[in-house]
Amino acid sequence: MAKKFDVIVVGELNIDLILNQIMGFPKVGKEILANEMEFTLGSSSAICASNLSSLGLNVGFIGKLGDDIFGRFIIEKLKEKGVDTSMVIVDDTMKTGVTVALSYDEDRAMATYPGAMSHLTVDDIDEDCLKNTKHVHFSSYFLQPGFKDKLHLLFQKAKNAGATTSMDVQWDPAEKWDLNLEEILPHVDVFLPNIIELQSLTRKTDISAAIDSLQNSNGFIAVKCGSRGSVLFHDGKQISKPPFLHDNVVDTIGAGDSFNAGYIYKFIQGKSPETCLEFGNLIGAISTTKPGGTAAFTNLEDILKTAANSFNYYDTEQ
Repeated sequence: MAKKFDVIVVGELNIDLILNQIMGFPKVGKEILANEMEFTLGSSSAICASNLSSLGLNVGFIGKLGDDIFGRFIIEKLKEKGVDTSMVIVDDTMKTGVTVALSYDEDRAMATYPGAMSHLTVDDIDEDCLKNTKHVHFSSYFLQPGFKDKLHLLFQKAKNAGATTSMDVQWDPAEKWDLNLEEILPHVDVFLPNIIELQSLTRKTDISAAIDSLQNSNGFIAVKCGSRGSVLFHDGKQISKPPFLHDNVVDTIGAGDSFNAGYIYKFIQGKSPETCLEFGNLIGAISTTKPGGTAAFTNLEDILKTAANSFNYYDTEQ
């Protein structure tokens, strides 16, 4: 039976207020200036969903918003990107989340008010909805306490519905990294941490030792290493792909989420691990050419034009 969606993304929703070209770093009691500002769709999950849709996939979203101006802005922006928002829960007793991001060259500092995203739970997700998709992606575990100790149940639902799965846990603001990977990873086809997150989750600084500690994972582990590219581990094998570097980085907001979109795009097409990894690197790099994580993506044709003109990448498998 045909599926309505290629991907359903489950995760947090918030708006981003991004400050660029900042004159120093804020200090208590003092004020500094930023020369540029962007007000845009935020959240790792929403950026990934938007960019998957821009690549031409049918994408649905499950999340929770407040019934306020920020929530309506998010719905509008998701719809503009072609993302189906019919499964987004709007609660008039809550406020929509907000992130303030201070962008410095290839890094950033962020402060987030979680709001409604804190209240999404596994019980909010109907397994019948997941039967309508080929793939389920989850992001930002530590910003969504409603999934604490229950995330494996979401992936079990997805697997029961016949979908493949992926996960990017993102940063833990509390830096406790309390996540039972042994319980979760057997149900995850693609695990997408960055190198710092992987080291923090496993309590191991050596990447090989960190991977070895995840012995219960039968899926693909794609580790994002920023300007050093990415590394894939699967079935005792390791694959590395170099980054697509350029000199015109606007900001790195959403670059990792864009990598996720690129990887998942090729993964659900059944492409090779090497192809998935390389395309993830490419989409992550394209993301940095415009602010906010989604501005660089309109449609597949334009994305591939940017890939060819700016990164000398030609996709022969389209």
